[in-house]
Parts: sequence; structure tokens; C-alpha cells
Amino acid sequence: MEPEKISEGRVVAFIDIGTNSVRLLLVRINPNGSYQPLTKQKETVRLGEKEFIDRILQPEAMERAAFVCKKFMELSRAYRVEEIIAVATSATRDASNKVQLLEMIKKEANLEVCTISGSEEARLIYLGVSSGLRLGNSKAIFIDIGGGSTEVSVGDQNQYYFLHSLNLGSIRLTNMFLPDETGPVSEERYEQIKAYIRRKSADIIKELSRYTVNFVIGSSGTIENLAKIAFVYLHKTAHESFEKLEYEDLKKIVRAMCALSLEERRKFPGINSQRADIILAGAAIIETFMEELGLSEITVSKRGLREGLLVDYISKSEFSYLVTQMSVRKRSIMQLGLACNFDEEHAHTVSRLALELFDSIQALGIYEFEESERELLEYGATLHDIGTFLSYDTHQAHAYHLIRESNLPGFQPEEIEIIANLAYFHRKNTPKKKHPNLEGLSKESVKSIRALSALLRIAEGLDRSHTGIVSHVRFYIASTESLVLEMHAQKECQLEIWEVEKHKKYFKKIFGYSLQSKAIIEQTAGTPLIFKGNVEIEEMPRD
Repeated sequence: MEPEKISEGRVVAFIDIGTNSVRLLLVRINPNGSYQPLTKQKETVRLGEKEFIDRILQPEAMERAAFVCKKFMELSRAYRVEEIIAVATSATRDASNKVQLLEMIKKEANLEVCTISGSEEARLIYLGVSSGLRLGNSKAIFIDIGGGSTEVSVGDQNQYYFLHSLNLGSIRLTNMFLPDETGPVSEERYEQIKAYIRRKSADIIKELSRYTVNFVIGSSGTIENLAKIAFVYLHKTAHESFEKLEYEDLKKIVRAMCALSLEERRKFPGINSQRADIILAGAAIIETFMEELGLSEITVSKRGLREGLLVDYISKSEFSYLVTQMSVRKRSIMQLGLACNFDEEHAHTVSRLALELFDSIQALGIYEFEESERELLEYGATLHDIGTFLSYDTHQAHAYHLIRESNLPGFQPEEIEIIANLAYFHRKNTPKKKHPNLEGLSKESVKSIRALSALLRIAEGLDRSHTGIVSHVRFYIASTESLVLEMHAQKECQLEIWEVEKHKKYFKKIFGYSLQSKAIIEQTAGTPLIFKGNVEIEEMPRD
């Protein structure tokens, strides 16, 4: 379905009718191409309950799915949704009575649903998960365990190389091997499930083994819950972020859960009680894949099909460049800036000047930056003013909180802290070592924030008037103790010069050099050299 041109912004609903759950993502897509998730909802409906023996969806399961779709449609209307994209996956595509389900949803919820193939499901999951990762040209294997099927793909940041859907899912395998199991699950029964998975996936495992990959990413509620269980049960702490699932941990928690009855399993540390009856079958899938591929751990992603529908939608709109021409990190930064209605021209000017200062001081050899710091300075400079739409007077504090709370896809938590603190310290306070913002950060991160903010403060001052007067800037060495900051400007830039003056003391504290300013102004020929205080202004003829 190709969306119309997004001209005035619109609210779009993305609905994923899965075998276990129905999921909703409501997004406002703004006229500038940015988008804001309005709500994410998920309801367990067990659409595939008792289906996979005779390929018939049960009446009660269909009624539950239709009821949730109706509720999601009511919620969508409350947000004044303009477009709805709804897809159904494994349970629906495998059912002999799927037409009955689709007609029921159409009648009860007034919702048209498209049933997608397994390979299309794998493609959309790849889009949704990869769009939140920094992969570059590195290939990754993506594994998503659903209720009825498991989707696997291989891809890098920009394209996929392999897509496949297997009829292996947590509900499907529970129906086959543990249909009415309420007691403990024997080791023999669990091994039977794994042997079946191994047979069914042998050709795909062989195909996946041909690729050289740097990452293996697992997604879905099953994998997320297993990672949480491992963290809570083995590490005795409740934590919101479960970034890894280790093979050895997985084996330990599976052994512990198999020994319990279903009722006891529902109370297992970290478990989603609604998954207690199907979690072991799901665990058998990922455990078998990890064994066959020789994986000691997988990275866990909370993204999936819903996010893939959104990425696919944007890639077909006038804002496709946000998906096709930007790295995931650049896209994250631009999305946040656009969502905050930032002054894009000023942001780019300050970013460009900050990078010129960085490259210049690096070339002089008076300070040794890490390679990654250049990119973080660029992003801190891009977002430094995003808090102004809330309050100008304290916009640096608002920018800090907006960046920290945006969970920028593609960035590590420590990198987000650096970017947020660069925005915070671009004006007013300097990053003193005991500042509360810096508590808990590594020494390396604090050092980065202190050095990079010294450059960002000057770069921001060089566009104080927001008119892009300063076109080019560089440092050069004047003596063993001082540097000259040479500014090329299109006209007199006294305001910018005054701003730079404010930051010389902090610059010297960080880099050990005092700073002189020299402005070269391109004007008419024959104008004499002008000196103002310790600032040298030279007016050059234009070509």
C-alpha cells in the first residue's frame, strides 16, 4: 500500500495480528518527515490456540482477536488516525478458515487486514530491527520467534541478502509436544522438541552458516522474556534493559523451568505469566539455533514487525531519504531534531564550524581526540538547541533531558550521555568534574564532554546571530602559549567575536593555550586593516 504524499502531517496506525498477540503502533508523521510514536499497545489473544493440528482457527480465538482489533480501532479514532495498515501473520495465513476471521474483523472492527507471506514477514522484521541498529556494512543474522513461525534473515544496514520463514513457533510447538501439559517437562520431552526443530531447520542453518556475520540479533516477546528471566533469576536484579541472552544462561533457566509445574512456572522470577505455558517451546527454538550456529550469545532487540511497517511506510513516502540515505545514527539525530522543530540551518552551521575546529586542533597535534569523538561532537552540535521550543532561558537543560530520554536508536547509553551533556554545557555552566550530570560516567566520557564542549561553545558563539556570517574557521599556532582563531566572515561579525571572548578562559583551561581572534572579512577592495582590542579584523577584497 503506497501512502499519499505527507503534506500536513498525519496519524498512522500500524497493526500486527500475530499468532500470540495483536500489536498496535500509533505514530504522528509530521510535515518535515519526523515522527512521534503516540502509543504502543499489545494484547495477548492466542489466535493460534489449538490451531496447528487441524489448521482451523478456533471460534473463541477469532472472537478475542476481533474484539482487540475493535478496541485498537477505537483508540486509533481517538487519536484521529488518517490511515491504518494492518497485517496478519502465521496463524492467519496457515488457517483454512482465515476468510472467516478476516470477515469477522471487517464486520466487528471495520478493519481491512492483509495476510502477508512468511518471506514478507521476515522482510518487515528485518526492516524494523535493523533500523534501530548501527550495522554499517557488517552483516547480521536476524531471528524472530513468533507463536506460529520463526523468521530468519541476513542483512546489513542497507539491504537484506536472505529471508526465510520456518513453521516453528512457540504456540505451534506447544500444541504439538505439550498440548495439555500442566506438570514438569521431562528432559526427554524437551530434547524431542529440539530434535524436531533441528530436523526442520537443518537446510536453513546450513544456508545461514555460509554467511560471515558480525552480529546475531534476536527479537520477539519470547526472546525478550527469556533474556529478562536470565537476568532476574541468575543475576538477582530487576533491570529494564536486557541487551544480551547468553547460551549458558539460557540452558540454566530452561533446566530450572522444566522442573516446575505450569502453576509454579507462572511465578518464576522475571517471567511473563501469560507466556508460562509456551515459553519452553520458544526457548527450545532459540537454544537449538544457538547450538547449531555455534553462538555463545545473541543481542536482544525490542523492535519488530510493527516498526518494520513504519519504516516501510516512510520509505515509500516523500521522506524516503531519511531511510535510504542516512545512517541509523544520523537518522536518529535528525528525527529528534525535526520532532523538536529545531532551527535546522543554525544546527548545521554550528555543527560544521564545530567540526572545522575539531579537525584544526587535531591537525595541530596539541590535543589527541579519539576517532569516535568527532561524530559525537557533530551530533551534540546538531541537537544543542532542541530545548528552545520548551523554554529559551533554560533550553540547554531541556535539550539534555530530551536527548537522554529519547533512547536514540544506534547509540550506546554512554554515547547518548555525551551527546546530552554537550547540549547541556553549550552555554552557561561549564562541565566541572563534580557536576551532578557527570556522576556515574566513566573518566573517558567526562574527558570527552569537557574537551568537546570547549569547542562547541566557541562554534555556537560563531553563529550567535543565526545568520551564518562565519563561513570558515581554523586555529593556527601563534606562539608556544597561544593560538589564533581565524574566522572568515562575509561581513562584520562583532557579535560573534564578543561571544568567542566569553569562552577563551575555559578553552585555555582545557587545551592549555590562550586564544586570540582574527576575523578576515570579505568586502570591497582598498579597505584598511582594522584592530579592535586584542581582536584583529582584516577586510579582504572579494573576487
